[in-house]
Amino acid sequence: MRGSRRGKAAITAFVFVGALAQAGAVMAQSWPTKPIRIVVGFGAGGGTDIVTRIIAEPLSELLGQPVVVENKPGAGGTTAGNLVANSENDGYTASMMSTGHTVSAVMFKSLPFDSVNDFAPVALVANSAFVIVAGKNFPANDIPGLVAAAKAAPGKLKFATVGLGSTQHFSGELLRQRTGIDVKHIPYKGTPAVIGAVRNGEVDYAVELAHAVIGQVRSGDIKILAVATPNRWPTIPDVPTIAESGVPGYAVVGWYGLAFPKGTPKEIVDKMNKGLRDALAQDAVRKRLADAGALVNVSSPQELGAHLESEIAKWRDVMTKAGMEPK
Repeated sequence: MRGSRRGKAAITAFVFVGALAQAGAVMAQSWPTKPIRIVVGFGAGGGTDIVTRIIAEPLSELLGQPVVVENKPGAGGTTAGNLVANSENDGYTASMMSTGHTVSAVMFKSLPFDSVNDFAPVALVANSAFVIVAGKNFPANDIPGLVAAAKAAPGKLKFATVGLGSTQHFSGELLRQRTGIDVKHIPYKGTPAVIGAVRNGEVDYAVELAHAVIGQVRSGDIKILAVATPNRWPTIPDVPTIAESGVPGYAVVGWYGLAFPKGTPKEIVDKMNKGLRDALAQDAVRKRLADAGALVNVSSPQELGAHLESEIAKWRDVMTKAGMEPK
């Protein structure tokens, strides 16, 4: 009798799972039937917002429904992350994640969501580059020179970023760890303040997104010492990487990736992945992204999922070695 009950339970469970899969497939066939919102965890005009809006326009045309960008800044992007993690998994709410998503995962003692398991990854969509910049009067023009200057005056050099716990801060901390220099971090509120501090000599150098500082570099107000990406960045090919400047293995890449809430049917995830691939294959879209400092790098859902885990592990290691405590 007991074996019979177990058998019936197993059959019931099998039927239930099959019904769910069939329901997901049916929903995906008609999806989308209404506007899709992509939630951005930062304000309008920032890198994540710009990239999302560039992609949203062709995606709307390809999917046949409006793709609306909704800004929900706050708590390093976690306000938006929580909103999406707790939304319906019907394919009508998505998160445009960025590097800050994985930094926040280690910066905070606890979050109201799991930074990996509460999401259904769709795709990486683009990368951006961080650079080390200094004022025009800074004595060094490259990373070896910066390291020499720092070691000649331990604790005296200062570097600026857009804030404590930002990707820029962690990138600067990684450079400190890999080179053994003793420098002081100075957080500022926003990129304009960082650029001003570098230009005016309030700090010695800064870590910032390449496209955010390129105008000041071209005007001669500041200079780029190196780029943080593993390979030279196409828009500034004459700038060496930090790795080739004597810090082997150093690599930080800014990234943007789209994800739905966990449990979103695979068929919808795959359909959105195809829409992104088709949108990002358009020359006009690629050019607009390049002009905004982002280069297309579309991936599979599985690759985005693996990327989230590896990035969290990397930043947790940086934080541990720095002796930093989660907030």
